[in-house]
Amino acid sequence: MRIAYLECFSGISGDMFLGAMVDAGVPGGLLEKTVAALNVGARLEISRVVRSGIAATKVDVWVNGEKDLPREEYWEHEHHGHTHSHPGETRAGAPAPHGHSHGLGLTEIRKIISTASISEGAKKNAIAIFDALGRAEAKIHDTSIESVHFHEVGAVDAMVDIVCAAVGAEALGVDEIISSPLNVGGGIVKCAHGTFPVPAPATVEILADAPVYSSGLQAELVTPTGAAIVKTLASRFATFPEMKIEKSGYGAGSRDFPGHPNVVRLTVGEAAAALAAKTASETITVLEANLDDLNPQVFGYVMDRLLKEGALDAFGMPVQMKKNRPGTLLTVLCKPEDASKLTQLIFTETTTLGVRRRDEVRQTLARRWESVRTPWGEVRIKIASMNGTVTNYAPEYEDCRRIAAEHHVPLKTVMQEAARAYLVAGKNL
Repeated sequence: MRIAYLECFSGISGDMFLGAMVDAGVPGGLLEKTVAALNVGARLEISRVVRSGIAATKVDVWVNGEKDLPREEYWEHEHHGHTHSHPGETRAGAPAPHGHSHGLGLTEIRKIISTASISEGAKKNAIAIFDALGRAEAKIHDTSIESVHFHEVGAVDAMVDIVCAAVGAEALGVDEIISSPLNVGGGIVKCAHGTFPVPAPATVEILADAPVYSSGLQAELVTPTGAAIVKTLASRFATFPEMKIEKSGYGAGSRDFPGHPNVVRLTVGEAAAALAAKTASETITVLEANLDDLNPQVFGYVMDRLLKEGALDAFGMPVQMKKNRPGTLLTVLCKPEDASKLTQLIFTETTTLGVRRRDEVRQTLARRWESVRTPWGEVRIKIASMNGTVTNYAPEYEDCRRIAAEHHVPLKTVMQEAARAYLVAGKNL
């Protein structure tokens, strides 16, 4: 089982996570291509820097020719009348003032992400990260999530960080991302709505139930976007796991603290057999509801909503109900922490009067992604293995569908060629 361990001893921000992934082997060109696919007037600048003696990769976001800044530098520039630098990803979580004409709402942001040329899995994770930001801001400001609007430039910064984080995490080819407890820093920080203690209100809200601490460094180390990324992509928080290390990477923050390396470290490797056996099973929640008076068109809509809101799987089965009425058994698999939210969605969107709920243990094969080259472009192959032996492999449908549409080639031909390319490689990729 391949895992990645994220060490946040100096906190985490969106750009730090991107830098660590690039340093650990995710192609910088993939992230640059992802930014171009968003078509939001942004670009990446990838460089090598040193933070307290540690060489690391730094990823900066430029929007319309202007570079993002840490929160403190942004407000210092504003205070001294400098107007040509914009807030970086740490400001993206603050909603624009009422009546602000340049704000981006979550509906617009979701649409931009949904139409980008990236995988469906990356889209799902990116939207989930942005929704975590939106929920935090909505609660803090006592409003609905759809009413939250992000400052336009800050929203673009965050969108770049978040979408690249989702795409890069997928490209790591790991079965699980684990995070250390988070060093949040200390002191105070200036926000759009005033001065607050560190961690900022949105960060506190996002990191509910996560293990956090402060090393005493008087600076904001965990940003709202960084918090949303780690809370969404990491399956759990733990100490360094037992693993065979393959590679590691360091992602640099913008500031350089004396005697304190402002970096996040990402370590990738194979989990020890004992750990793999332990983590091959997980507890999931099963939700069920019998439906016999729901418009079939609405059922399809409900399925899409459930999957978009975080369901691991959702499906319907025909059943014969009381009084011999034909109906549908709706079954939803989800993480336990998402069960209440999805139950509410079922009640809201369907005609059911009751939802059954139970927890079950499921075992999963270790999975990873590798790419193969076809005459029309690269296709990802999902590879499942047990005890190190490949048991199943399959071309990623969305990649094959996109290639078939772009090159006017039969879908089955693309899928067959991708499978052939995997076999010709002559190895368990």
